[in-house]
Amino acid sequence: MSDAARKFLVAVLMFLAAGAAIGWLYDRPGLGLMVAALLALLWQVRQLLSFDRALRTGNFDDFRQGEGIWEQIFSRFQYENEKAKRRKLGYRQLLREVRKSTNAMPDGAIILNLENEIIACNRAAKQLASIKRKKDRGQRVDNILRDPELTRLLRANDQSLTVEIVSPIDGGQWLNCRVVPYGLDQKLLLLRDVTERIRLSKMRRDFVANASHELRSPLTVIAGYLDSLAGGDDVPADWVKPVSQMQGQAKRMRHILGDMLELSRLESAGVASAEDAVDVSRLLEDARSAFEGHADVASIVIDAEPGALLRGSGAEIETVIVNLLSNAIRFTPTEGKITLAWRVAADGADLIVTDTGEGIDAEHVPRLTERFFRVDKGRARDQGGTGLGLAIVKHVLARYEAELVINSEPGEGSEFRCHFPSDRVVVAPS
Repeated sequence: MSDAARKFLVAVLMFLAAGAAIGWLYDRPGLGLMVAALLALLWQVRQLLSFDRALRTGNFDDFRQGEGIWEQIFSRFQYENEKAKRRKLGYRQLLREVRKSTNAMPDGAIILNLENEIIACNRAAKQLASIKRKKDRGQRVDNILRDPELTRLLRANDQSLTVEIVSPIDGGQWLNCRVVPYGLDQKLLLLRDVTERIRLSKMRRDFVANASHELRSPLTVIAGYLDSLAGGDDVPADWVKPVSQMQGQAKRMRHILGDMLELSRLESAGVASAEDAVDVSRLLEDARSAFEGHADVASIVIDAEPGALLRGSGAEIETVIVNLLSNAIRFTPTEGKITLAWRVAADGADLIVTDTGEGIDAEHVPRLTERFFRVDKGRARDQGGTGLGLAIVKHVLARYEAELVINSEPGEGSEFRCHFPSDRVVVAPS
């Protein structure tokens, strides 16, 4: 208990005692005590009303002097009030600094609540997506940036997921969007201008496609003359081997051009259609029949659920199977074993190609889907690989919103797992 409170209680008790003593002199001590208590109450009510008026008017002159309980209350109130003002000024200064920092960012930043309503945004968000900080506050961001990909991103609420949408300001401008957690029950939508990257990527795809088309014609002519030379009876003996080697390289070049054209098509294609149902187990059987029986091919075993179908294109799924299987055959010895599996679970389905080959070092696994990447460049080239098979597999799976997971240990073999989402899987009744 503070000294002021102790003095206040002592004063009240002494006043009540004085009232009781005066009443005792008149043989009415109870009445004297009651009158004293009433007077003390009226005094405190008066002080309370005065303090309330001072709070409303801001004039505390009646409470600035003295050491009574009300003066102590005023002192405490003044201290807390000034402390709150200083804290408020600090928060305002911090908010101004944060706003300056966010406005200096080249990327757009939009703060959203759980209902995807706009709370605040920086200057770049206005420049990139025409979001106005005051006018659009409280509006749903997907009502302003109308794009199915952005709606899917907001519903997924996955900070590792990004989408690219067309800017509402300029149809030739592209924005990369990402959602990250921000504060309590809030999230931050980040917008980045990726127009230059999209433009360069399109230029690269167009160049690859045009170059592949242009190279096909002269390569066809060269291959035709080589076939004529190889089939002729008047070819000198010392030319037989060079012509045969040139035929092999021309054939390999045709395969490379075909794969490059396929990659260009897949990169520019959207999400795969889900109208057709593909019998994956039948495609696995067809792939085994195509490779089994050839020289230096390991044993191929199939473990598939025949009643499980996949929504998509049979030709594209066949491309995935053939590329993964040919890759496994290339690096698995004849006495080894290759397993083709098709399994369905609650979260989707897995197409798995497992081999008992030589395996891959962990440092090379992240780069396997890069174009023309080879772990053993010389050996892979001699065996006829183009270095584009896994890149094609990756882009096909992207059309199905599927992912490729690679597990491999040197000397223990490799596993290539293609995981398809559940909405792509159809389980036929037995």
